[in-house]
Parts: sequence; C-alpha cells; structure tokens
Amino acid sequence: MEDKNSKKKGKLYLIPTPLGDNAPLEVLPISVKSAIENIDHYIAENEKSARRFIKKINASKSQPNLHFQHLNKFTEQSEVPSYLNPCLEGFNVGLLSEAGCPGIADPGADVVLIAHQKKIQIVPLVGPSSIVLAMMSSGMNGQSFAFNGYLPIDSSKRKSAVKKFEKISREHNQSQIFIETPYRNDKLLDELKKTLQSNTLLCIAYDITLPTEFIVSKTIGEWRETNIDLHKKPCIFIFQA
Repeated sequence: MEDKNSKKKGKLYLIPTPLGDNAPLEVLPISVKSAIENIDHYIAENEKSARRFIKKINASKSQPNLHFQHLNKFTEQSEVPSYLNPCLEGFNVGLLSEAGCPGIADPGADVVLIAHQKKIQIVPLVGPSSIVLAMMSSGMNGQSFAFNGYLPIDSSKRKSAVKKFEKISREHNQSQIFIETPYRNDKLLDELKKTLQSNTLLCIAYDITLPTEFIVSKTIGEWRETNIDLHKKPCIFIFQA
C-alpha cells in the first residue's frame, strides 16, 4: 500500500562525482546537472570539495543558499538520521561521493539505508565507479566477482588473506577485487607477486577516465618481470586464479 505522505516527501538523490580533476560533464550525464540545479541540501564528506564540484557543474548556482551535512570519520552515527530531515519537510537532498558513486565503497550506504527505513524515495544517478570500470576492463570473470575492500595491514594476516581469496577464486571461478591506501600500493603489489601463483591473472587499474589512465591485466609471472610505480595512485587490484 502506498504511503499517503510519500508524495509530500523530498527524494534522496545519489549523485556521482568524477574520479579525478577532469571536467565533470566529460564523464557525467546531463541528468546530474539537472539534479544539482534543483537541490540545495547536500550530504558530503568534504564541504569544500563538494562546493567546488557543484560550481563546476553549475557556476551560476547560488553558493550561500546551499546547506551541507558532513559524513566522514568524525560524524557521530546518532546524527546521521537527522541529515534526511529536509526530505521529510519536502526538500530533495543530494548525497555526494568524494569520488565515484555514493554507497559503493563509500560511507553513504548508511544514509541510503536510513532513507529506506523512512520510506524516502531514492534516485540513483549514473556516473563512474572505479570498481565497476576496472572490472569491465580487466578481461576477468564479470559474471561472478567479489569486492573485498582492504586487505589486512599486518603482513602475515595479509598473506593468509591473499591465499584464501586466491583459493576462492580458483574453486569458484570468481574475480577478486581490492583497494589499498595509495601510499601502500607498491607494498601490496610486492606481496601479491610473492604470494600469488605465477599463472594467476592480476589487473592493475589507476587514474580511470583520466588522461593518465592505466589498465593492464597479465599473469603474476609477467608482473614479476615488470617495474611499475604505483605510489599515491588511486588503484584497483583484481586477480583471478
């Protein structure tokens, strides 16, 4: 049965952002611009970068009229439900990712779940996800894959996790996707070279959609013969045994 008050509520728009410092409308559809033109309430990780993004999309939009709620590691979880109060008052709210799509490897998923609980309509907008774009470009199994986030920092635990995921990949023919803190990329690659079997495929992708885009898949044996600098680059790692 339709909620009688649903038509009075605003909607939660999931607004993607570019993966780097390129012109937003080179990688975002016009629907993102249209949404931003009609939204003054935003939830974002960083207000400064969010304002900069909005200005790039629509330079004529009045910045003083914008309202921001911060969603980051300093946010008290008890405060998050109130971020959707504008929706309950009839205003649309935009959830902005710092880079890519809200809710995908992004704290915005918590806001989306609360919106479901409050029976607020959610409108996902099309945009770039480095995880999806890397998977598309890897040549690995796109029918069965898993995003595992970060591997353990401890070296021995990381090695055990890599072996576990390689076994899962081999037994289930499943691609395994990971990310890493950019300054630890080179260390992770060294450990993957040492731990994975020589015939396991590894895709490394960084700067996706940018002029410096790099997406290469080859065996661990081949990566062992390759020198590459990944320091401070936003990387996606995918392997398949």
